[in-house]
Amino acid sequence: DFDSKKKRKMAEIYQALNSDPIDVAALRRMAISEGGLLTDEIRCKVWPKLLSVNTDDLPPLPGKELREDNKDYQQVLLDVRRSLRRFPPGMPDDQREGLQEDLIDIILHVLKRNPQLHYYQGYHDIVVTFLLVVGDRLATALVEKLSTHHLRDFMDPTMDNTKHILNYLMPIIDQVNPEVHDFMQSAEVGTIFALSWLITWFGHVLSDFRHVVRLYDFFLACHPLMPIYFAAVIVLYRKQEVLNCECDMASVHHLLSQIPQDLPYEALISKAGDLFVQFPPSELAKEAAQQQAERTAASTFKDFELASVQQRPDTVLRQRFRERFQGEERTKSILTKPRTNRFVKLAVMGLTVALGAAALAVVKSALEWAPKFELQIFP
Repeated sequence: DFDSKKKRKMAEIYQALNSDPIDVAALRRMAISEGGLLTDEIRCKVWPKLLSVNTDDLPPLPGKELREDNKDYQQVLLDVRRSLRRFPPGMPDDQREGLQEDLIDIILHVLKRNPQLHYYQGYHDIVVTFLLVVGDRLATALVEKLSTHHLRDFMDPTMDNTKHILNYLMPIIDQVNPEVHDFMQSAEVGTIFALSWLITWFGHVLSDFRHVVRLYDFFLACHPLMPIYFAAVIVLYRKQEVLNCECDMASVHHLLSQIPQDLPYEALISKAGDLFVQFPPSELAKEAAQQQAERTAASTFKDFELASVQQRPDTVLRQRFRERFQGEERTKSILTKPRTNRFVKLAVMGLTVALGAAALAVVKSALEWAPKFELQIFP
């Protein structure tokens, strides 16, 4: 039953934590698999391991002097003041106000120590999640590591890299359900409806904190681009609603921007992991020209993994994918019908084969959003 499964999983997590060296690959499996890391007490122990943060050498708490002459202070203050809904209902005002002050200090501390990072609205939604789960001092260390790796693309001076990541959404949808893809292309809805999902790791749009931390377990154990795969499976899950919608930008955007709160999160997490294995980022769009690639989270993640000297999270997903489909006929699942990434292949071939207008629009927007992209970098 549920209780026995939970106890067994908790025992496995603590066994991995007590291993010498710590079994980070097992912790990744636990974070990805059903139920995630189960409790905030466990998250306090496991999240630092997933981010390769040494909890024995945490930085001192940031001081109030960071607020003096800080170019981001006023914007951070405004955003934090608007973040009331991100705190547990019923929390005493003085406790919440104290946490909001901590939230401001953590953000300013990370920005001060990393001048290459630029604050964006929505960043505080991620930071507050860590603050509520692990407390201010550990949150400061975890958020700094996260900001220089997983969130790096969102913290550039421009939104070019963020837009490029959003541009992965339609090719993923196209691989799984061409009908939904073509409908959305015809409606010219774009991908901006998913922007707040991506840059807040869904923290801004989900009202139940349990669902937010469950997703954070998953994202922390995986590749930095996993949130865009999860965004794709949400759209695919709502395929009938999308296809029943009026085929115009306003209607489809309105539908998709209102994210349901009763999603089957475990099923969607599993589907997102499967899609990542079947259609890895390298198959959807290879890294940009070298100058840009050096600054993207997708590429620096390799260095991050080497630094942690642990098993790749991609391996965990692939193993789970193989086990799940062992003994089944691959043709029985829509996920096992990979389609040619037609707009990429045909672009490389010089468009020698007829290309649909909708697919051509994807290519055009990709090249506009990432002008340094070159056709030869596509598979």
